Amino acid sequence: MKKVCFVCLGNICRSPMAEFVMKEVAKDSPLLVESRATSNWEHGNPIHRGTQAIFKKHGIAYEVTKASQQISVSDLETFDYIIGMDEDNVHDLKRLSAGRFDDKIFLFVEGGVPDPWYTGDFDETYDLVTKGCQDWLHQIMLAERDLFS
Repeated sequence: MKKVCFVCLGNICRSPMAEFVMKEVAKDSPLLVESRATSNWEHGNPIHRGTQAIFKKHGIAYEVTKASQQISVSDLETFDYIIGMDEDNVHDLKRLSAGRFDDKIFLFVEGGVPDPWYTGDFDETYDLVTKGCQDWLHQIMLAERDLFS
């Protein structure tokens, strides 16, 4: 089972959106999917109400008790794919990695996903996240198939 972790700055908007959208699009796939923050600014806070509204609007199941959690070196060891939602997140992840786990760290989508905390556009974020999760699922499944063929 491959382990995937989506990472954004606060773990209340983009990365939990990617976590639960990926769980939905990958429900028939053997993936463990979680999300984390690069900062501790929102530690322990729930998923942003804008992200929760998007989940309800699109019928995406999510954990109401999900709380922001900061990524750790232990997480870098554990997860197979650590996917930063923007370039700043990838930079912070690589700084934490210090070269040890850089091969597991990826950018979610070229150009990154704008943070709806600042833009207020949760619909745009959802569209980018949905397409990105579909692409990542395809990429991960292809890599797994190639590994065993």
